[in-house]
Amino acid sequence: MTHKVLLSATVGWPSVARYAGGFAAAGCQVHALSPAGAPVCVSRYVTRHHRYRAFGSSLAKAIADAQPDLIVACDDRAVAQMLALYRESKPGSAVAQIIARSLGTPENYGRVVSRYGSLSELRELGVRVPDTFPANSEAELEAALANTGFPAVLKSDGSWGGEGVIVARNREDARAAFHKLSTPPSRLRSLVRAARRKDAHHLLAAFAPQSHSICVQQFIAGKAANSAFAAWNGEVVGTVYYDVLMADALIGPPNVIRRTDCPQIDRASHLVAKRFGLSGLHGIDFIRDDSGTAYAIEINPRATQGGTLAFGPGHDLPAALVSAAFSAAATMRDAIANDVVTLFPREWRRDPDSNWLKSGHHDVPWDDPAVLMATMGKTPLPNKAAIARAIAQRSLSALVAQ
Repeated sequence: MTHKVLLSATVGWPSVARYAGGFAAAGCQVHALSPAGAPVCVSRYVTRHHRYRAFGSSLAKAIADAQPDLIVACDDRAVAQMLALYRESKPGSAVAQIIARSLGTPENYGRVVSRYGSLSELRELGVRVPDTFPANSEAELEAALANTGFPAVLKSDGSWGGEGVIVARNREDARAAFHKLSTPPSRLRSLVRAARRKDAHHLLAAFAPQSHSICVQQFIAGKAANSAFAAWNGEVVGTVYYDVLMADALIGPPNVIRRTDCPQIDRASHLVAKRFGLSGLHGIDFIRDDSGTAYAIEINPRATQGGTLAFGPGHDLPAALVSAAFSAAATMRDAIANDVVTLFPREWRRDPDSNWLKSGHHDVPWDDPAVLMATMGKTPLPNKAAIARAIAQRSLSALVAQ
């Protein structure tokens, strides 16, 4: 019997399409809930696409239509919607059961998504974390800054992609950051954002503004590192750990990574999965200081970009999750032989002449031509030629012929 996986996404990240390929390779039938125009909409690995809309009950409808055996949340808003639907559903109902099966212990996710609370729990477990303090008033902000000094990192719950994170270099910056993060945007600003970004979620913010908890975190100088892991009932069943070699900015997704085996990251990942009773795909962000010590700075209770990569047995997350969830061996993808990976098309956009493109594995979705073309469609035309040159050995003409 073929098991059915529903990928749930509220934004058009290319990584969702890569997960579709991973779960299809593991022997699953893949359904995808995503906005129109997302790369996953054209993936050859998706059996059926379900249209996501900011207004309405897209997730509930997709679950009813797809009848999935497992739901994989691919962004933070998708997690929040799964938790909201779980709370609204009748205990023991089919919807409540599939969400609980997919997440592990939904009741624990309130603690997971609290940036201050989750790191406090990790500290109790002996995981190295930066000093982190709540800052939900100006008095708490001043008290926190007295402990962290400068630079300091201000974060708001319920945000992702770097938008809810600000590095403050002095007290004036910190106060401005606090007011920006703690004050919901004006109705006019939300309406303008909705029009410019073509994102109806900002319309929701205009008419139902929400405030979020703020924390202040000690700034750790160093390089980013990450854990992407698959868990089942609190046990880690697959991992991909990596150091970030190149990113567009201090805060933001990686362009080039190097896979690593790190006992500190491994220990933290197992402790997080067990502490919160997690199932599904998750990640942890770290900062590695000059001595190599890894500090956990944030838990991502959803599938992350690094989890799309396949590095062999125990390091192919879709296959590991399918094997654990359905107690059956899953087919794995061919393992990436190079530990250095340039993530397509981010590093080409940053620098078409980057040396990393000469030494790293090119993570190009050759097996999913429409996704490749959809991803390149957002790349400026001058860089398209550079991309074609850089991957000439694979030949775009051969790609089109597929």
